[in-house]
Amino acid sequence: MLSRTAAVALIGALAVCAPFFPAAAQDRNSGEDRTFAEPPAKLPKVPRGQDIDFLFGALKAAPSPEAAKAIEGRIWALWMITPSDTASLLMNRVRSAVDAKNLDLAVTLLDSIVVLRPDYVEAWNRRATLHYLRKDFTRSLQDLRQTLAREPRHFGALAGLGLIMQELGEDKRALEVYRKAIEVNPHMPRIPDLIKSLTEKVEGREI
Repeated sequence: MLSRTAAVALIGALAVCAPFFPAAAQDRNSGEDRTFAEPPAKLPKVPRGQDIDFLFGALKAAPSPEAAKAIEGRIWALWMITPSDTASLLMNRVRSAVDAKNLDLAVTLLDSIVVLRPDYVEAWNRRATLHYLRKDFTRSLQDLRQTLAREPRHFGALAGLGLIMQELGEDKRALEVYRKAIEVNPHMPRIPDLIKSLTEKVEGREI
């Protein structure tokens, strides 16, 4: 398990660099569920050549929550396009292993994918999720670092990173990451409430 000193050092490195995380995580203080970004159950079909920079611009300017959700889906669809047939086959096996609650097998499969295709962002992000579910924050943070090094705008990974920082009691860092996430995607649910509560907690007192 990650020591507090190591956690602070790794968190600092992540902040310089900048889950598919569970849809809901329980607030350790209030017992309240918090919802974070996750890919939609059904992804839209998008061409590989779709301009993701254009989509991020459109996401910021989306006139309604419905429009934002549609654009989010296209961004997730691009992120989740597998870079090879082998990677696609392995990702299908990862999903089956997760459905069967065999997280060890899912992680092993993802290990193979990141070795085979280290450029595949979602393999790192998915593995970060599984490490988090197993309470292995050290490896989860390392994989989030890899995710954000390849795609600093990955709002799902940013939300997950903020969650881990809160779990570790690093509220100031969590606030910084949530602000970065909402700057990238102003339409994320629950994040504005977390920013408000953490702002009052962190900046409303002497640190």
